[in-house]
Parts: sequence; structure tokens; C-alpha cells
Amino acid sequence: MTDQPLELNEVQQLVRDRYADAAVAAQASVAPKVSPSTPTGAGCCADGCCSDATGTMGLELYDATERAGLPDAALLASLGCGNPVAVAELRDGETVLDLGSGGGIDVLLSARRVGPTGRAIGIDMTDEMLALARRNAAEAGTSNVEFRKGTIERLPVDDASVDVVISNCVVNLASDKAAVFAEIARVLKPGGRVGVSDVVADDLLTPEQRAERGSYVGCIAGALSFREFRAGLSAAGMTDIEVVPTHQVAPGMHSAIVRATKPA
Repeated sequence: MTDQPLELNEVQQLVRDRYADAAVAAQASVAPKVSPSTPTGAGCCADGCCSDATGTMGLELYDATERAGLPDAALLASLGCGNPVAVAELRDGETVLDLGSGGGIDVLLSARRVGPTGRAIGIDMTDEMLALARRNAAEAGTSNVEFRKGTIERLPVDDASVDVVISNCVVNLASDKAAVFAEIARVLKPGGRVGVSDVVADDLLTPEQRAERGSYVGCIAGALSFREFRAGLSAAGMTDIEVVPTHQVAPGMHSAIVRATKPA
């Protein structure tokens, strides 16, 4: 599928710019003759939203076995708050869609799990991240992957064409969460499922209180509450919804595993 120009709103442009910087920094960090002091990324985890008291964040959420054989630039561009591939229960032959795929780490890991008869597709709106992800896939020698340009509010994906939707600390960055949930339901096959890691707020925190705890591009201010996340998925027609916290990333804010199913 050919990339198409996107018309981004103010929030999307802000997020795009932040993650373009992250892609450039990740690539620079693995380039020859780069100083060890060169920053390795920006975006979600740069603001500390993916950290708990032990400092667990981004790349550290993947074990050494998973990281083995992945390009350095894919590892350095890992800016998520969890490891959705570990909870998505991927199976041989499935088609997996990663929302906001960034440098491609979750797409590459998904491609391993679904095997040569399966496929992993990444969606991102940032040209620099798409270029980085495609280079990483080529370096890894992974052929059952594809990266498409688009927003997660309007996915360039056919109806009922994927088995599993994953994402890693991305839903909170969306400017229209209801549109994201509707798109997830649209592209999933009947019986398809969701396995997402995201930042989620305690139900008692107001939007203003969430904004006090961190920025929008830092994955805090735009986070949904537990109740709002469940309600959004339910309104889109999803069932078997679970939103389970894993660790605190700011007072009243948590990294969480989100699961749901599209009725068969």
C-alpha cells in the first residue's frame, strides 16, 4: 500500500513532531562515530511515564531472549509502557496489526510469533519512524511485515482483515479515542482480539489532574481512566474487556494491560 499525505490536527502534529525526533535520535545513536552521550530517544518514556520505582521503562520491558537478534535502532526506539506481544497470545498464521508502530520492535516480535504463514502490519503517521522501521525490518531479514502510513483514528486497513490488534502506549496519544476504538472494531475479524499496553488513570482523577502529572506527548495528560477505557471499548461493540494495571507511572497513573474481543 502506497503512503498517502496526511492532514493532521494540532494534537497529532505535536505527537508526530515528538516521535520524529525520537526516530532521528535512535538512528543517530547507532550511526558510526556518534558520541556515547548522544540521547537515545524522546517521546513517551523520555518524560518518565513508562517508569516505576525500579526504573522499568521502554526497552527494559522486553526480556533478553526477545531482544536477541533485533536491530539496535529498533531497540533504542522502544518508547512504550509495556510489552503487548507478551500478552496478546499470538498464534501461527495470524495477522497482527500494531497501532503506532514506531521503530517496529513490536511488529518484528509479532512476526516471529505468527511465523512465516502469518503477517504483522505496523501503522504510524511519522515518516521518520516509518523509514526507521522499514530499515529495521530489512536489517532483521524479516519478510512477513509491512509498515503503512496512517493515523490510528483512520486506519489504512481493510474491514475484518486482522486477527489481533496490539499497541504500546499509543491510545493515550490519540486525539479522538472513540474513533480509535471504532477503527479497532472495524478492522478486526469476528472473534478477533485486542492486546494493548497503555497508560490509564484512576477513575477519580479529572482530566485537569491528569495534566498536572505529565504532558500529552509524555503519555499522561491524554490518558483515559479505567472506566473510560472500558466504556470506550464497549461502545465500539467489544466484549470480554479487561483493564489490568501492572505498575504505577505517576501518582494515580498506571501502565495497564488491556484485553478485549470482537464478538464472533
